[in-house]
Amino acid sequence: MPVPGENLSRDEARERAELLSVDGYEVALDVTSATTAGGDATEGPLTFRSVTTIRFRSARPGADSFADLIAPSVTAVELNGRALDPAVVFDGTRIALDGLAAENVLVVDAQCAYSRTGEGLHRFVDPEDGEVYLYTQYEPADARRVFANFEQPDLKAPFRFEVTAPEGWTVWSNGAGERDAADGVWRFTETRPISTYITAVVAGPYHYETDLYTRTLDDGTVLEIPLGAMCRKGLARHFDADDVFLVTKQGLDFFHDRFDYPYPFGKYDQAFVPEYNIGAMENPGCVTFREEFIFRGKVTQAAYERRANVILHEMAHMWFGDLVTMVWWDDLWLKESFADFMGSYAMVGATRFTNGWTTFANNRKAWAYRADQMPSTHPVTADIRDLEDAKLNFDGITYAKGASVLKQLVAYVGEDAFLEGARRYFKRHAYGNTRLADLLSVLEEVSGRDMTAWSRAWLQTAGVNSLTPVVTHDASGRITELAVVQDPGNGVPGEEGVLRPHRVAVGLYRHEDGELVRYASAEADVTGARTVVPELAGAERPALVLVNDEDLTYCKIRFDEASLETLRSHLGDITDPLARALCWSALWNLTRDALMPARDFVGLVLRFAGRETDIGVLQMLHAWTRIALVHYAAPEWRAEGGRLLAQGALRELRLAEPGGQHQLTWARFFATVAESEADLQLLSGLLDGTAKIDGLDVDQELRWAFLEPLASHGVADANVLDAELARDDTASGTRHHVRCLAARPSAEVKDRAWARVVASDELSNALVEATISGFAQSGQRELLAPYAPQYFEAVERVWSERSIQIGMSIVSGLFPAFQGEPAKAAAERWLAEHTDAAPALRRLVLEAHDDLSRALRAQARDA
Repeated sequence: MPVPGENLSRDEARERAELLSVDGYEVALDVTSATTAGGDATEGPLTFRSVTTIRFRSARPGADSFADLIAPSVTAVELNGRALDPAVVFDGTRIALDGLAAENVLVVDAQCAYSRTGEGLHRFVDPEDGEVYLYTQYEPADARRVFANFEQPDLKAPFRFEVTAPEGWTVWSNGAGERDAADGVWRFTETRPISTYITAVVAGPYHYETDLYTRTLDDGTVLEIPLGAMCRKGLARHFDADDVFLVTKQGLDFFHDRFDYPYPFGKYDQAFVPEYNIGAMENPGCVTFREEFIFRGKVTQAAYERRANVILHEMAHMWFGDLVTMVWWDDLWLKESFADFMGSYAMVGATRFTNGWTTFANNRKAWAYRADQMPSTHPVTADIRDLEDAKLNFDGITYAKGASVLKQLVAYVGEDAFLEGARRYFKRHAYGNTRLADLLSVLEEVSGRDMTAWSRAWLQTAGVNSLTPVVTHDASGRITELAVVQDPGNGVPGEEGVLRPHRVAVGLYRHEDGELVRYASAEADVTGARTVVPELAGAERPALVLVNDEDLTYCKIRFDEASLETLRSHLGDITDPLARALCWSALWNLTRDALMPARDFVGLVLRFAGRETDIGVLQMLHAWTRIALVHYAAPEWRAEGGRLLAQGALRELRLAEPGGQHQLTWARFFATVAESEADLQLLSGLLDGTAKIDGLDVDQELRWAFLEPLASHGVADANVLDAELARDDTASGTRHHVRCLAARPSAEVKDRAWARVVASDELSNALVEATISGFAQSGQRELLAPYAPQYFEAVERVWSERSIQIGMSIVSGLFPAFQGEPAKAAAERWLAEHTDAAPALRRLVLEAHDDLSRALRAQARDA
């Protein structure tokens, strides 16, 4: 049964793959219209010409099928030399193909629309200089917005692109290309067989820098990979391309050493592009990144580490995802989990960011733990019925839980066996498509272990276990028994949780010279509900027992009472950064699970965060503390908690090393919690120069960070914000300006922001996000209350009328999370009354309802 509209079901894709095989695409785009004005609501969208030739075969001559295309209009369709009437065969999303031959040639001439939502061919006009920039973003299925195709990952084919662009522009695609002097057309070498969603075009007057990677292979041949990196001209003065190239070369060396399969896609360009919806995309030979990875102001080492991780994540995809691709989105983890793991693995092994596993334990896993405790949790190998399911499954489970499970798999089979399995997997399935069984079979070969039970426990069930130490002592204080108790936790809602095999290290810590240090440790295989660790019997009484020391497995850590009491008094004394990060993560999970009052977590942060040496962990603590204050603290304590946090943040800001990254981090956090008149006056003084904090450079990005709280408290009005935009009349400045305008505490302001996002389609994806961010101010609960009923009246219409990316932003971003029990009841009514709503929409509302329910439980605990 066809899925209506833009969706595509797994069953349809399977049927089409059984019928068709694709020999190649030739795609000709004419984007000379990009620099013309137009595309408003009255004229319709601004369009470009797209001519696609697809050569493909049918296993059953005479059968019918369809090609995918989302376009305002189709000029001509020709199948095997026979002209088809576009009005008959094209319905806006599909082209019906009847009576296929054994070998077929399809030619489609269409007018496709430039995107303003970051999906398809995105067109951006730089407010700074009026220049126009284009780039494509397709995952999971938006190539059909740019050219006619068979939009599913298992119908791979070689692609040959040519692009006619405005004079003075440069164009890039997956293959190497150049402009033909005779006709001005950019032509690109044919790619190897790849999926539609990783083809790419980037075009415009980009600033472009180059380098070269060389490596002598085992057979003596020299591999040369031309490197390129680009950004908008307006960002060129901030672009540290040398560091991008450094990490790129380190990554290529690392993966060549371990994969024994040379990078297969020729050149390696990396484009930092505006208004990008995600972190980056692994288009072979032409990787795209969000341009926020080019830093306009001073940032901490954590920001550079994050960029390096993303560069290496996308590079790992060249093998996991691009060379070998999943058959369908059920096995999305085959690329995303591996790339997420490999990003940290390569970063620690090849770059200056050697503490990457601490960030992984504290940051990435927090994303996974949150996703895995929602009613929408799913196994790592998910049940993806259609493209809407696929879009929502780019989540914390597919990325971070999958990566955590792979980290455990490496411990289970051994690093050497794991890498040998990867090498065989690439060679066996190069340019093909795989399923879970293909990977498991090769891992069984190299490790000699039965992977079936491991896969069933870790990849095919949902939920997160909790591990708690139970310690008994003799009269002298020596340990008589240390056991680890496993709670199955939440499995699939409505079903019992699952007990899994865990390889863990259990660390014992004691006080030594004012520090809390590990003095004993043992690794154990935790199986079942209770596992004794005999190696630790006889050890002296510990001050702290840390289950999952070294972060070998994926679980929530709990503490025995003595250990918890130690952390309350001595958390800052733990000398090992990873152990300390694991304890912070465990305490945050206790807070989220309403087992620890939010004010206790805030108190721990006030007491110990100033001693945190890892800047990424400190930034995560600040984010968690904001959530604790805004969502988990009892309403009657919220004002007091905010006052304490502002005092503590200002104290640490003044104590921090002048000009250091901790000072910058505390300054940004202080701005998010500043509420008193004195705090706001200080922010104003730092902006106008009447106040100083030694070493704090209030650059342009920090100016906007200070202006948002001033705007939300009514101190900075529209005139102040307009003056700041005049000072920073750039794309980034425009986003900040829009956010700050929407943050002002006025009913008229909120009405206008709501209308621009919900009732109108005027804003680009980046400005939709900025408006939502400014609109939803936690300190304006009464002002936002009237929009709760409007939200539930509008979400179904929004979902049906807007692109899925914009729909996701609105449904998640505007959920009335600050309205407590009334919003929870309204969400429950909506879910009960809209059982036939789109499953993806219901999932988003259900997740927001679950977050609110969790917050209300935490508030009750805090009270």
